[in-house]
Amino acid sequence: MATNNPSVFLLTVNGQIEGANFPEHDNLYCKYCYVYGHDWAPTTGLEEGITQITCKNSQTQRLVWNFPLETTFKSTNPFGWPQLVVSVYGPDVFGNDVVRGYGATHIPFTPGQHKRSIPMFVPEPTWRLQKFTGWLLGRRPEYTDPKVVAQGEGREVTRVCSQGSVTVSFHIMSKDMKKMGYDVGPSHVHSATPD
Repeated sequence: MATNNPSVFLLTVNGQIEGANFPEHDNLYCKYCYVYGHDWAPTTGLEEGITQITCKNSQTQRLVWNFPLETTFKSTNPFGWPQLVVSVYGPDVFGNDVVRGYGATHIPFTPGQHKRSIPMFVPEPTWRLQKFTGWLLGRRPEYTDPKVVAQGEGREVTRVCSQGSVTVSFHIMSKDMKKMGYDVGPSHVHSATPD
């Protein structure tokens, strides 16, 4: 039995983590997860995952993962719209896996094809002695929970350094948002010009 007044709307996220540009690093892999508000719940697909390790292409010096994303969320309101959080890891000079970058982007609001370039950053030590001992021991500062990247609380006290970018493509579909009173059309308006 179909209902004319739905109680939830659906947001389907398909796409892929295409690749990355990290000029100083190679042999990297990427972990991803979603951060979303209390009214949101995943209904199908994976909430987190990890890519394969990839090496740079000899011609473009670009890392390519082409790792698929496929998740559907349900919600009663858009507050806490989902964000994709990516963390990139790779070996240091001692062969230990260390973080090479964190980044996040909101899932696009409008249905259709979208591409995002996510700027990446790494936490920096506050003192030079910490930086030296971290390098010597193979321990760099990193977040215990990468989801903190998508939240504002406590971020203002973290010193970071920019480091590369990750490219993600999305194909977004939504259902019943308009029935619940949310306009998901394109943000631009075409005006007719007189002849």
